[in-house]
Amino acid sequence: MKKKQKKMLVRILVALALFIALQFIPVGGIAKWILYIADYLIIGYDILRKAFRGILNRQVFDENFLMAVATVGAFALALYQRSDNCNEAIGVMLFYQIGELFQGIAVGKSRRNITELMDIRPDYANIEVDGKLEQVSPDEVSIGSIILVQPGEKVPLDGVIVEGNSTLNTSALTGESLPRDAKTGDEIVSGSINMTGVLKIQTTKEFGDSTVSKILELVENASSRKSKSEEFIAKFARVYTPAVCYSALALAVLPPLVRLLMLGTTPDWSVWIYRALTFLVISCPCALVISIPLSFFAGIGGASNQGVLIKGSNFMETLSQVKTVVFDKTGTLTKGVFEVSGIHHNQMEDAKLIEYAALAECASSHPISRSLQNAYGKEIDRNRVTDIEEISGYGVIAKIDGVSVAAGNSKLMNRLGITYQDCHSVGTIIHMAVDGNYAGHIVISDIEKPTSQKAIASLKKAGITKTVMLTGDAKKVADKVAADLGVDEVRSELLPADKVAEVEKLLKNKGDKDKLAFVGDGINDAPVLTRADIGIAMGAMGSDAAIEAADVVLMDDDPLKIAKAIRISRKCIRIVYENIVFALVIKFGCLVLGALGIANMGAAIFADVGVMILAVLNAIRALQVKNL
Repeated sequence: MKKKQKKMLVRILVALALFIALQFIPVGGIAKWILYIADYLIIGYDILRKAFRGILNRQVFDENFLMAVATVGAFALALYQRSDNCNEAIGVMLFYQIGELFQGIAVGKSRRNITELMDIRPDYANIEVDGKLEQVSPDEVSIGSIILVQPGEKVPLDGVIVEGNSTLNTSALTGESLPRDAKTGDEIVSGSINMTGVLKIQTTKEFGDSTVSKILELVENASSRKSKSEEFIAKFARVYTPAVCYSALALAVLPPLVRLLMLGTTPDWSVWIYRALTFLVISCPCALVISIPLSFFAGIGGASNQGVLIKGSNFMETLSQVKTVVFDKTGTLTKGVFEVSGIHHNQMEDAKLIEYAALAECASSHPISRSLQNAYGKEIDRNRVTDIEEISGYGVIAKIDGVSVAAGNSKLMNRLGITYQDCHSVGTIIHMAVDGNYAGHIVISDIEKPTSQKAIASLKKAGITKTVMLTGDAKKVADKVAADLGVDEVRSELLPADKVAEVEKLLKNKGDKDKLAFVGDGINDAPVLTRADIGIAMGAMGSDAAIEAADVVLMDDDPLKIAKAIRISRKCIRIVYENIVFALVIKFGCLVLGALGIANMGAAIFADVGVMILAVLNAIRALQVKNL
C-alpha cells in the first residue's frame, strides 16, 4: 500500500473511532457540535479543499463539489432543525472516503499488474572494457558495439549473436510461454531474458529504436488515444454534473414554494432539502469517470501480456467491430522464406540433385539460390565449380567436378534441346540436366505458416464474415494458398498501389457499422495499413514502416493472435458497456427514489460508493485474457 493510501487509512480509522465514540459520549450542545465538526474535517478536509479550488478555477461541477455541498448541507439542515445529530453528514463523507480508498487500491493494483506484465525495460548493458565487464545505461551503447548478456539478464538492445548459444524467454514480448533457442548468427530482440548460456551480441539499433523501447512507448502512449466511449463519458460528465446540481436545487426549492404560493400551506423545507442532499450524493458520477478508462487500460495491458500491442483505446473499440479481415500473403500467412518443397521425376538420389543445384547456383545471391543452399545444408566448396555461365531469364550452366550441370526454367531446357517433364505443383520450378540428360526438377515455394489455417478458422469462429488475401504473386500460387488456408476471396498479381485500390473497394462494399482490418508485414504494406479501418502489423519480422503505420502490432508474427486480439477487444468493450449500463440504471433509479423520498442517505451511499467499487472490480476483469 502506498504512503498516501496508508495516510488515508489512518484518517478513516481515526474518524471512524471518533464517530462511534460520539454515539456514546454524554455531551450535547456546542461541545457535541465541535466534536462533530472536528470529526468531519478529519475525514473530509481534502474534499472541501478540492471543491474550493474547483470553484476558484471555474471548474465547479465535479464529484468533490457534489460531496461538499451534500455534507455541508446536512450540517446546515441539522442546525436548521436545532438538532445536534450530524451522523449522516459524517457518515456520507466517511463511506465516500472508504470507497475512494478501495478504488485507489484496486486501480493501483491493476496498474501494478500491468507494469509487472510489461516489466521488460532493461536496467543496464554489459560492455567489456580492458578485460572487465562494466555496466552502462542501454541508451549509452552505440550501434555496432559488442555487449555481453549473462544467464538471467534481460537483453538490453536489438542485435545479432556473434558468440554463444542459449535459450531465451520471450514471454513478456510475445506472450509465448515456450522458450526459444538462439545461436550464433541469429537476430535477437531486446526485452528477451537470457536463460542459459553467455551471449555476445553486436548491436544493430540504438536503445531508442530498439524493440523494447517501441513496445514501452506504444503501451505508455495508448491511453492518450481516447475511444468514443471515453469521449462520451467525458462529455456526459460535463453536462450531467451541472444538470443534477440544478435539479437538486430545484428539488429543494420548488416543491415548498408550490405548497406556499399555490396551496397556502406551510412548506416543510427540511424534508425537501434532505431529499435534495440525498439526490446530490446519489448523482456523483465516479463509477463512470473511473471505471471506463480503467477498463480500457486493463484491456490494453492484458493484450500486451499476450504479445498483442494495441496503440490506443480507440483502436480497441474499432477492433471489436471488425467483420472483414484482409491479409497480405508473403510474411503474413506464409513464412516469406523460400524452401525446397518437392523433388520430382529425378533420375538420381534427391540429395545428389540438390547438391548439383546448390553448387551450380553458388555464385548467385537470389533467394532461390539461398533456398537451394539451405536445402543442401553443407558448406559450399566453390573449388568444385568451374565454367559458371548465368543466362538472365533462363538459369545457370556450370561444371561440377567436371560434369556439365544445367539448372533453370523450362526455357533453359528448350534452349539446350533437352526434353523435360512439366510440373503441376505450385511454386518456382528448377529443371535440372546433368551431362545433357534430364535429371528431374526441384519445386521451391513459400511455405505456409503452421498456424495460418487455424487462424482463418479461428477468425470465422469469432464471427468474422469475410477473409480476403491480397498478393503480388501469380494467380496459380495465390489460389493454391487461399484454398489450403480456407480464405474466402483472393486477389493476385497486385502492385502495392493495387492493394490500396482493392481495400478501397472492400471498404465501400462493407456494412456501415462493420470495420475492416488489414494484416501485413512489409514496407509496401504501410499505405494499406493506414487506409484500413484498423491496421495490424507483424512485429517480430515486420518492417519498421509497417509497425509505425499499424494500429495493432503482433509481436510474434503468429496470425492466430489476430482472432485473440479481436476476442480481447470484444471482452473489454463488453465490460465497458456493462459498467455504463449498470452505473446509469442504478444512478437514475436511485435518483428517482431519492426525489420521491423513498431512498435515504444509506441508499445514496450505495448508489455512489457501492456502484463505484463494483464497477472498478468489474473493470479489472479486462486484465484476464490469457484463456480467451
